[in-house]
Amino acid sequence: MKSLKVVSLLALSLMLVFSATAQKDKSKRKSPPAQVTEDVRGTRVTVDYSQPSKRGRDIFGGLEAYGKVWRTGANESTWIEVSKDVKVEGKKLAAGKYGLFTIPGEDEWTIIFNKKWDGWGAYEYKEADDVLRVKVKPSSVDEVVEQLTFELSKNGNVSFAWDQTKVEFSVK
Repeated sequence: MKSLKVVSLLALSLMLVFSATAQKDKSKRKSPPAQVTEDVRGTRVTVDYSQPSKRGRDIFGGLEAYGKVWRTGANESTWIEVSKDVKVEGKKLAAGKYGLFTIPGEDEWTIIFNKKWDGWGAYEYKEADDVLRVKVKPSSVDEVVEQLTFELSKNGNVSFAWDQTKVEFSVK
């Protein structure tokens, strides 16, 4: 009887170890992790996010409602880090790591830099923790972008595109 308990305990322990290892492999998710980094005039800018796919869904105004805070990705909250103080769309942002949230709109988007960068989605988002908000105009792209994709340019433009929408803001 004692050996059965030991074997059962060993089997349970192995299952937990394998389960924890499988959960750590984020590349197997439907929305895999991605990261982009660029040196913008001596300032290191990094965006870390997960890439949801369109998969035939209506995205903005559908899956992601207009006028509601979005994590700007999938899974964990998207974050942006700047190594030095910068200006985002002409407004000051101190060096640091921030949750990058957005409020999609048909004609205007709000880009939000929030103190809480390490949550899951936007479930723990609190407007009181916003450090900076800027407004930008979205644009349309001709071809459907299947997976959310961020790009950083050396001149300081941060852009992301998904479905047929592209949003861009400047970091100087």
